Amino acid sequence: MAAESANEVEIAGKIPNVSRVSFLGLVQYLQRLPRKPRAILFTCVYGLVAGAAAVAFQFCLSLVYYNTLVRLSHLTSVLFLIGSFAVVISSSLVVGFLLTHFCQEARGSGIPQLKLAFWKEFGVVSWRVVWVKFLAGVLSVGGGSSLGREGPSVHLAGGLASNLAGLMGEAKQNRRMAAAAGAAAGLAAAFNTPLAAMTFVLEEIVADLNSRFLGSVLLASVVGAFVVHGLIGPQPAFTLGQVKAIGWRVYLLIPFVSAAASLAGIFFQRATMSLRIQRKAFARIPTWIRPAIGGMITWLLGSVIFLRAGHLGVFSLGYDDLSLGLNNALEWKIAGVLLVAKITATCACYGFGSCGGIFSPTLFFGGATGVFLGGLLAAAGVDLAPGDRILLAVIGMSSCLGSVVRAPITGILIVFEMTHEFALVPGLMLGALVSQAISVRLNKHSFYEEILIQDGHNLEHVIPPRDLQQWQQWPISSITNFKPVVLEALDSDALRKLLLAHPYQNFPVLLNGKVEGILSRKEAEAALLQNRAPKLDPLVVGFPDQTVRRLQFLLLDSPSGFVVILDKPGGRLLGIVTLHDLLRAEVSFTRETS
Repeated sequence: MAAESANEVEIAGKIPNVSRVSFLGLVQYLQRLPRKPRAILFTCVYGLVAGAAAVAFQFCLSLVYYNTLVRLSHLTSVLFLIGSFAVVISSSLVVGFLLTHFCQEARGSGIPQLKLAFWKEFGVVSWRVVWVKFLAGVLSVGGGSSLGREGPSVHLAGGLASNLAGLMGEAKQNRRMAAAAGAAAGLAAAFNTPLAAMTFVLEEIVADLNSRFLGSVLLASVVGAFVVHGLIGPQPAFTLGQVKAIGWRVYLLIPFVSAAASLAGIFFQRATMSLRIQRKAFARIPTWIRPAIGGMITWLLGSVIFLRAGHLGVFSLGYDDLSLGLNNALEWKIAGVLLVAKITATCACYGFGSCGGIFSPTLFFGGATGVFLGGLLAAAGVDLAPGDRILLAVIGMSSCLGSVVRAPITGILIVFEMTHEFALVPGLMLGALVSQAISVRLNKHSFYEEILIQDGHNLEHVIPPRDLQQWQQWPISSITNFKPVVLEALDSDALRKLLLAHPYQNFPVLLNGKVEGILSRKEAEAALLQNRAPKLDPLVVGFPDQTVRRLQFLLLDSPSGFVVILDKPGGRLLGIVTLHDLLRAEVSFTRETS
């Protein structure tokens, strides 16, 4: 009851006074519904809202792209160079400003961030992430940066559903289903691929194809597909040329094309991760300017290729040129040039911290690889029918995506659904086998997993345990709050600001980079009232590799139920764990295993 009251107060603070009573009445009515009907109703709402958000994101992105770069491409060369430079650089600078000053968590694809929120924050995503991701994604990808729309679509759709769950009275520990359902609906609407959306969320975010969220994810995917069908239509993302007359000999070439496309994806992943690590060398460049470096590299490569060959494929999604390749209308030599330039531009845009996904670029890499190799083989005298060359391009798309994302079922289904061609399925399955074998051999982790590991998150600590013994051996780092509110001064002004800004009962005190103790809210108020220096409670210290079992004893030893997590004895502060954090994690664990 206390938790429900707290939720109502939180909701009431967000609703205008004129409708607060009626809204709270609706929330209370919905919460009194039986569990299963309520879950179905909520899932449909999540799917509708998330699907509509993904369609709106796609519409705004296309509106920006076609009214800037595409229009400029019909003008003179000089006007195109000046105009495209202004568009790409200005949009990159605005994106950098948004990400630096409003929400750094909105950088990059968004899928690793949503996965982390799903497991470590119970699916809770802040509203700020949603609106910054929307604006930054539209400006970044629509403004020409060589990135994709699927990552932002999944992130903002999952985050929107999570916030919607909170408005409808769902407690924090119950929002994983909303985040997963919203993500599935967002991806289904982004690519018009409900089956692939369902499998991707289960494979990548939930990490369990047999999850109890299967029904909700499936329903949300269907609803998201209905939304995009109603607003845009049922047409596939790509229309292929004739692929019915496929010769048997092309299946002998599929392993080689799949291997080449997989190697292109692996090279892209390694280059991007290396650049992310080396960003420290650019410490003197302000963070908000760095996306413009990726934009500048994209503009240079894209402009040269456009002026020489008349293709805009390096900019934004590159789907127009990819569609040409899937209809045997793109010269194979140009496809090879676009492949090299697109990989370079995407590495630069992602590596320098812009906002956008890697689904679309990896599909482009793979498709361009297939077109290039198909044309090269034909030029060398290999007899390939038009349908054979299209099949090789499609195999390249699926294989490159599968090698980077490491989700083979999604790689097969997404290309199949995007093209609506059942004749491709046998070749896609063969290509998936080859790409997975190469990817597992050459890369230890998928692209998204490696992003999280680089950022200091061990995925083995994120996947929930299956029994009590495993729970007891779970590391403290899995439930640690790594963004605690810290007090760095003990003067009266600092104490007043702290108490006004935050409702918490205990705060770690960090003086000169060292944790000195714990300040309770009661002691801070007493010190202000008596005009004296506050007294600090002693520290109870834990370390990230210790177990939950050890944490339970530490919390018992702490008078305030508050444990400070350090990287080593006497080391720097990493985060905090409270009794509330432990109980919330235990409730979530119970729900996962029930």
